[in-house]
Amino acid sequence: MANKGGVGKSTVSANLAAGLAAEGYRVGVADADIHGPNQSRFFGFVGEQIRLSKQGLPPKAFTHAELKYPVLVGSLAFMMERDDTPIVWRDAYKHDFMHHLIGSFDWGPLDYLVIDMPPGTGNELITLADMLEGHDVAALLATTPQEVALMDSIKAVRFCQERNLPLIGVVENMAGVTCPNCAEQFHLFPRAHLAQALADAGVESVAQIPLSLKLSTASDQGVPAILAEKNSPEALAFAPMVQACIKHTQAVFAEAAAQSLQDLTQAQLPQTEIEQALSQVPAEQQDALRQQLQALLGRSSPPTL
Repeated sequence: MANKGGVGKSTVSANLAAGLAAEGYRVGVADADIHGPNQSRFFGFVGEQIRLSKQGLPPKAFTHAELKYPVLVGSLAFMMERDDTPIVWRDAYKHDFMHHLIGSFDWGPLDYLVIDMPPGTGNELITLADMLEGHDVAALLATTPQEVALMDSIKAVRFCQERNLPLIGVVENMAGVTCPNCAEQFHLFPRAHLAQALADAGVESVAQIPLSLKLSTASDQGVPAILAEKNSPEALAFAPMVQACIKHTQAVFAEAAAQSLQDLTQAQLPQTEIEQALSQVPAEQQDALRQQLQALLGRSSPPTL
């Protein structure tokens, strides 16, 4: 999300989704930018359309050699006769489409649903925040270092704080340039004021994305840069953002799993049900939860799977 247009929200969203999918997760991309639905271009579906089925609206499936599961893409662009058709809707129509975007598309089982938000803190964002309240939702803020972008981006930070919406961090787009002649790196925009503003707001910078021709080329070709050249500087710049989201999700899941195990022990459920609950926990988190369960049960050794 961002409160400013043109800072790279769609680029960040597409590469985040592709990066998560490259880690083996099932990922969907919901294009909530009604007036500029660009995810169809980022994933190579320009001009394609969908038809309503018995299961709902079928998202487009983006496949790539690096992905175990396809990235599912849902966008208003798939329901337009032409890509240059302007969307002139009042808020009531926008409100309804936000509900259809989440509820009418046949997403199937997903680990992550990345929502590409329009700029601003208006109807679309408010509607989605109301819809998803109480669910495992977090925000990732995209901005550029310019003062005018930062002024609006801080407003988005305040929105998250007022709505108690967890903010994973900020992705700094257009954070630097590499000279094509001498390979020297330099910044087009001073960064000191951005770093100070983020520190004052208590927000972490999780990635710095360079201003690069490869990013725009990958977008135009319909393959996110993080997949197009996975060892390129551009792809590596997105990696910390992807890992920050995974780390946040794992922390939320571990906390929820620990609470569930505590509820199980308080209910004095049979050992088999407790072991069944443990088996649903990702392997890398099982040892920590076993220790928590051991403490809760007061046993010398926790159950083994």
